[in-house]
Amino acid sequence: MITTVFTALALFAATGCAGDGSSDADGKTKAKATATSATTYPFTLKNCGTDVTYKAAPKKAVTLNQTAAEILIHLGVGDRIAGTGYEIEKTPDAIGAQYKKIPLLSPRGQEIKHEKLLEAQPDFVYGSFASMFTAEQSGDRKQLHDLGVPTYLTEFDCSFHESVANANFDMLFEEYRRLGRIMGVPAAGEKLATEQRAVVDKALSTVKKRDTPLKVMWFYSTYEGTPWAAGPGGLPQHISELAGVQNIFADAKTKWAEVSWDAVAARNPDVIILADLTRGEPNDTAKEKIDLLKKDPLTSKLAAVQGDRFISLPGSHMDPGYGSASVVPALVDGLNKLG
Repeated sequence: MITTVFTALALFAATGCAGDGSSDADGKTKAKATATSATTYPFTLKNCGTDVTYKAAPKKAVTLNQTAAEILIHLGVGDRIAGTGYEIEKTPDAIGAQYKKIPLLSPRGQEIKHEKLLEAQPDFVYGSFASMFTAEQSGDRKQLHDLGVPTYLTEFDCSFHESVANANFDMLFEEYRRLGRIMGVPAAGEKLATEQRAVVDKALSTVKKRDTPLKVMWFYSTYEGTPWAAGPGGLPQHISELAGVQNIFADAKTKWAEVSWDAVAARNPDVIILADLTRGEPNDTAKEKIDLLKKDPLTSKLAAVQGDRFISLPGSHMDPGYGSASVVPALVDGLNKLG
């Protein structure tokens, strides 16, 4: 049987915020911003438990990872990115030309170091992983704030790898709105959120109803032979619930969990969702993962493996970012075609 692999495609290119209530630098509460109201500086947002004041629209932003850069590009402010890092895969063609103009401040697949970050003279730093905002990497947030550089860390990862209560698309779309306010393009943030909400809703309207939910494994990577899979408190879990399937590791302790092949075999997924990564690490690509599963004496006996019941998605789309919404139509289409 031919392996059934469906790949998420770049479905849209957009730009788009309605802000939440915030306070100004003096702590005075401001009225809730509307989708069309211009950002008034300075203003303060509480982000991951920290009050951060943005004094002006950033002109030299640094994004600590590729996904963060892509979001700002889709907000229409890619020309204000002074540098980026942690590049892990090919950028979608729709924004490839813009992305290539951004200086890469770290070797491919590596984090930006603090000294290199400061050389870019940023006036704003945005990242998607708490592990990057450390003294060993780009510098912790307090250190940067003390230097007069405001930051924003995605609310999906305030504490590295920890599950986030009620993680969902609303959180992601609110991040677009907040970034729109920070960058001085609130309407762009709102537009992006609205467009991506429509993509999700349209896909969910085509979900095939089943009497018994399919069991799925979100297989991200391996480290020294041990598999890593999606657990609770992240977008894969939320998407599973939206699509009406059961994540076999929904009871894990973290949103990305180190599991065992014995546990995978015992839970026997009906479908395996593969992260197609191009970092160059062992078993990164979807094809390598399929080969691994078929060759291993234990996993080769799984019904999903024997029946070639695989769905392939870009690995970066499993983390919060512009590509996350496109996971829903790709997953729903794949599940529907698998029967």
